[in-house]
Amino acid sequence: MNLDFTHKKTWLYRINPSLKLFVMVLLFIGVLLVHQLNLILYITVAALLLLVLFSGHPPKRLALLSIPFIVVFVSTASSMILFGKGETTWFKWGLIHITEESFYRGIHIGFRALVYAALGLMFALTTRPVFLFYSLMQQMKLSPKYAYSFMAGFRLIPIMFEEFQTIRNAMIVRGVQQQKGIRSFYFKLKSYSIPLLSQSIRRAHRIAVSMEAKRFSEVKERTYYYKIGFSLFDVLFIVSLAALITASFMLAELAPIFPTWDVRH
Repeated sequence: MNLDFTHKKTWLYRINPSLKLFVMVLLFIGVLLVHQLNLILYITVAALLLLVLFSGHPPKRLALLSIPFIVVFVSTASSMILFGKGETTWFKWGLIHITEESFYRGIHIGFRALVYAALGLMFALTTRPVFLFYSLMQQMKLSPKYAYSFMAGFRLIPIMFEEFQTIRNAMIVRGVQQQKGIRSFYFKLKSYSIPLLSQSIRRAHRIAVSMEAKRFSEVKERTYYYKIGFSLFDVLFIVSLAALITASFMLAELAPIFPTWDVRH
């Protein structure tokens, strides 16, 4: 199967990965403390604009990758809307009780999930894992033993997919009949998981022995193939985020969409 994953290299790709990770963690914590519905709405719009305009990926691909997050938005918002608490009842039927307070709280939680999804997707699409671990070693002083172990683990993921396909083809050639139901699920789980797990353990052991032989755990002063540093794009990234957050605050104050402010009250 030929997967086309071409994309443009925008300025988001040139940001120091450690700085980007640190800023993303701060944003995640900050969004968790936002309880104003209009503010979280505009922050969601800003995060989506950043993702669509500067991730370098076509909108069709971004829409496809966003489907699970849309499902998360609908599920989290609907559960709070349908079964939340409140005093101003809009609709009641059996266990379903929709109130004005539960509706706004549900929308607020849904937007919060969308912000996390947009920022997380932007980070994943614009950050090379190799550069991230090299940056963590050089700027955050992460031990090379752990960094190279994680990079080796990423390299094993495509190999595991190939082994899964090989096992599947072998079962088809040998005429293993595909059954249905719970027994079929247990049979597939046992047939695929045990060979994949044993091969992964064997391969991980060989990698660990190889890393120990090359003194990954003893050499403190080492050279790096990739030199990761800071640039003006890091300043541009921080300034852009600060401008978007300030604009969100101003729009929430001057042009509120929803009639409520703090969803906790």
